[in-house]
Amino acid sequence: MSELFDRLTHLFEQGHAAPSPDLLSDERFADLDRTADAAVLIAVTDRKDPTVLLTQRPRTMRDHPGQVAFPGGKLDDGECAVDAALREAWEELGIEREHVRVIGTTDRYQTGTGFDITPVLATVPHDLPIRPDPREVESWFEAPLSLLMRPENWQENEVFWKGAMRRYYEMDHEGYRIWGVTAAICINLSRRLAWTG
Repeated sequence: MSELFDRLTHLFEQGHAAPSPDLLSDERFADLDRTADAAVLIAVTDRKDPTVLLTQRPRTMRDHPGQVAFPGGKLDDGECAVDAALREAWEELGIEREHVRVIGTTDRYQTGTGFDITPVLATVPHDLPIRPDPREVESWFEAPLSLLMRPENWQENEVFWKGAMRRYYEMDHEGYRIWGVTAAICINLSRRLAWTG
């Protein structure tokens, strides 16, 4: 058994035992004429100082071009969020399903661009071979879980968007700008997961 998997599972169950009233969402900005269910994989590497696998989307992508993202995408017909997240991790990074230990699904996040995203928390081996698909991944990197789970590491900003002020979070990590949907999912998870490390 994995000590990290057990620890994350315990914290995950504790953090989801009661409702959280202060979760982020862009539901009020959502385009109801263009909605799709989606899922992402929050893949935590099983090492002494765990990291999270992140990708940078190609600038040619229709949705969120050039942005840092978790592996993920739209659900296919008949798929659940876990199956979609695992399939997308395979398609984008070559992560085989049998190497992923799923902990559970966390709070859905509705984007202003019409996606209803279910994040799936899981652990993966630290020495997992990564084979990015250049059609879906411009580059990939790892960010420390402790960095992403500490609210004080995030800078809060506001922008006028779709007729209203929108609050968002961001941080720079080794030349990558982590913001938008990915940042919001991290912030929401940090409000559920009392990670110290």
